[in-house]
Amino acid sequence: MVALSTLFNGIAQAKDEQILRSHISSQIKEYFSATRGGLFFLSQIPLIDSSKFQRSLQIAFSPQYNPVVRYLVERHAPVHEALVVEPKTWKLICPRADHWHVMAGPIVSAGQLIGVVGFTRKQGMSAFDSQNLTDLSAICLHISTWVTTAKLQQPLLQTERLTPREMQIASLVAQGLSNAEISAELWITENSVKQALKRMFRKLEVSSRTQMIAKLSQF
Repeated sequence: MVALSTLFNGIAQAKDEQILRSHISSQIKEYFSATRGGLFFLSQIPLIDSSKFQRSLQIAFSPQYNPVVRYLVERHAPVHEALVVEPKTWKLICPRADHWHVMAGPIVSAGQLIGVVGFTRKQGMSAFDSQNLTDLSAICLHISTWVTTAKLQQPLLQTERLTPREMQIASLVAQGLSNAEISAELWITENSVKQALKRMFRKLEVSSRTQMIAKLSQF
């Protein structure tokens, strides 16, 4: 079995979301001896094209329909089905044999539920227990920290691409100065300002002064 400390290290060292969702998710699934499992970001659910499948998925993830999801939304804490509903009732809610037991934990950022780590066990396997919930709580904390850190680092990397001169120009643009006024302020040619702005737009992946200032104001 994968050690819990190995999972923590793997989460911390994940270079991007794809690695986190594929490689790390499979390790966590192995750790909990789950039939199925994975990491899901809620913002990605509406991107599914099939309307029939999307409706089914929306029902499955509806707090009104699914007490496990409702627990996650209201408490931001790990949960398994036996914690919130009687076994007979759960079989009515989710009769699938490969979802006989379920456990899920929250991915939280800035106080908002943004994702879920979920697992299932098939009929005949033992139910998830309190120790599983404790371990999942620790894993979710590490993933939530990774997500928050990744969000903070992304804008930092973008601003680090700008040179000190480019940051000066951005500051003057934010003050409403024209290219001619910026050139006079910095003692450079107006063409130099135009070329600098083109480079800055490419670096920040924007197409206008307004978009550039809006993006930089988020950092």
